[in-house]
Amino acid sequence: MLIGVVGKTNVGKTTFFSAATLVEAERGNRPFVTIEPNEGVGFVRVRSVCTELGVRCEPKYGWCNGRYRYVPVKLLDVAGLVVGAHAGRGLGNKFLDDLRRATVNILVVDASGGTDDEGNPVPPGTHDPVRDVEIVEEEFARWIAGIIRKNLDKVVRRVRAGSKPDEALSEVLSGLAIGRREILRAAETAGVSLRSLDGIGEEDLVRFSRVLRRISKPFLIAANKVDVPESEENVKRLKEQYGDAVVPTSAEAELILRKAASAGLIRYEPGDPQFTVVDEARLTEAQRRALRLVEEKVLDKFGGTGVQEALDRAALQVAGGVVVFPVENESRYTDKDGRVLPDALLLERGSTLKDLAYAIHSEIGEKAAFGIDARTKMRLGLDYVLKSGDVIKIVLKR
Repeated sequence: MLIGVVGKTNVGKTTFFSAATLVEAERGNRPFVTIEPNEGVGFVRVRSVCTELGVRCEPKYGWCNGRYRYVPVKLLDVAGLVVGAHAGRGLGNKFLDDLRRATVNILVVDASGGTDDEGNPVPPGTHDPVRDVEIVEEEFARWIAGIIRKNLDKVVRRVRAGSKPDEALSEVLSGLAIGRREILRAAETAGVSLRSLDGIGEEDLVRFSRVLRRISKPFLIAANKVDVPESEENVKRLKEQYGDAVVPTSAEAELILRKAASAGLIRYEPGDPQFTVVDEARLTEAQRRALRLVEEKVLDKFGGTGVQEALDRAALQVAGGVVVFPVENESRYTDKDGRVLPDALLLERGSTLKDLAYAIHSEIGEKAAFGIDARTKMRLGLDYVLKSGDVIKIVLKR
């Protein structure tokens, strides 16, 4: 799974990316700081299965504190977007081409209302962050519509030659990982007849593309900069408009805490509602002041920085991802070296045991015969649809 970190330019998305991954990426209070996409590894937090099984995890990647397992996931911080991106304005085509790679996207907006449509700084409270969401949604939808319009003659010819409309359209959109099922759902929801694509009007095409984007490339909204006073009313408005898709965040606060924890100054794990100072004497006055502000303006008010919550909800709820634990010894839950629950893989919704085998290694995917549920010791077919928390042994063909 790949999570995109997206948004209008200069809203704090690269700070969000750095806070989630601890990858040092260039940041600044100006438009288009990010040009080439930044890639890194963040962690999705899930309930650990080790406590339930009476063992202690020994992760190869990520970590486990006995309560939560932190499972690696790839993150992509793409170039910022401006109005007209679908027509190539700014870094538009590059932004959208990078964006298509993600399974799910975290859309970072400036909840303080402190950046205009172009990403230029303005006084907090003078810009509507709902507009930030609308800009990204509309530009992405119009980009999809443009791809369909450009290839419409090809689609119509294939349909006239006997192909199903959804099949022909899915081939055109295969680069966006949009399938036939999603196309059919979008057509039904938008009230568009795929049989009449040759005469489709621009308004209908854009409406269909909006629904298709919503189904195939969902967004979770990170309402960033909640430590700024003007954010409070804007977060309420965002939630009124988009409901549970909105997570209040302070990427700057999370980055401060993550760096302080890495330096051994505090004890803090992503998602925690508080931190503990390790040695007060080691802190400078500036560090004390920064940590005090994080505590007062973010942790005490919101119960966390929101960065980990955004990652978790994007991967597990919006994308419907599942975390599976492959083992070689189904009785001891170990690998061949005796390491307990060494791997935890985040897979996409609907993944099967066969998909798990290929995710481990292509050779295992080719040789997989069946699986064993480590809890029940029941045999599982290769078409078994995985559930989060499954502990699975894959048996290979002889």
